[in-house]
Amino acid sequence: MRLRIHAGVAAAIFWLAWACLGLASEIFRVATYNLRNYLLEAAGGRPAKPAESRAKIRESLRALQADVVALQEVGGFEALMELRDGLRAEGLDYPEWELVTGFDTNIQLAVLSRLPIVARRPHTNDSFLWMGRRFQVRRGFLEVDIRVNPHYHFTLFNAHLKSRRVVPEADEADLRQQEALLLRQKIDARLAAHPNANIIVLGDFNDVKDSRPLRILRGRGRTALLDTRPAERNGDNLPSPTPGADPPHVTWTFYYAKEDTYSREDYILISPGMVPEWLRDQTYVLALPNWGLASDHRPIVAGFRAADRDLAEGKRPVN
Repeated sequence: MRLRIHAGVAAAIFWLAWACLGLASEIFRVATYNLRNYLLEAAGGRPAKPAESRAKIRESLRALQADVVALQEVGGFEALMELRDGLRAEGLDYPEWELVTGFDTNIQLAVLSRLPIVARRPHTNDSFLWMGRRFQVRRGFLEVDIRVNPHYHFTLFNAHLKSRRVVPEADEADLRQQEALLLRQKIDARLAAHPNANIIVLGDFNDVKDSRPLRILRGRGRTALLDTRPAERNGDNLPSPTPGADPPHVTWTFYYAKEDTYSREDYILISPGMVPEWLRDQTYVLALPNWGLASDHRPIVAGFRAADRDLAEGKRPVN
């Protein structure tokens, strides 16, 4: 009897270890992509997206093979379904989706997901008072909870902050900063309720790393978000020659034709609780020939292990 009990315990331990090994090896990828006016028909001064541009977007998404894709500048439900159906016909199926319409009804935020979306908290009516005037968050904020497996889930915030285009009502940088403050309040509320929560904050933030909006979004101290800083997979692997500075890898995501400039305006930020699961070698900027046919942005992706780990299990990556 004793031998049978020991054998049963040994078998249980073996299968538990096997299950844990399988869980630890499960990897998922999350991407963000500004599609630049993915409209099927012209609206609000924005042109319809040509068929060849839509095909290039599908090519880019097939190359990424992300499990979850956050999208900006989607021209409504019909446009999102057209993209989703086109990807499915080409072998990339996203059964789950979310679409959020903010104050600007011409371009919207969306998510396509292979993984179950288990909760949805759209933020479509946020506003702020600035210089005596009330402003709406034009694109709103998309917030969903996604289940990777029975043991691992995460919250995703998708945002498209105010562009750098000048508007007569106020300074565009001030408006972008106020939107960032509102978004950070939502992040802080989640972390206050669940300090170890797995949170990804991503999208087109329309500003550079050291700008005030990005500093607000990253935060400080124990609740600071980590900037995953995706870069091209072009062979660059040298560290920074300046201590404390980022290495000189190619990280730009946006081409501004008016100024002929390239900058990093698309980000994937993660909460402290998700840092131990982050896979740096699965995080990159997609570089394809003729990428500009799709959009003036390039997509970025980050990979993660689908198993909660403590920071003590490994050193926290340097931001």
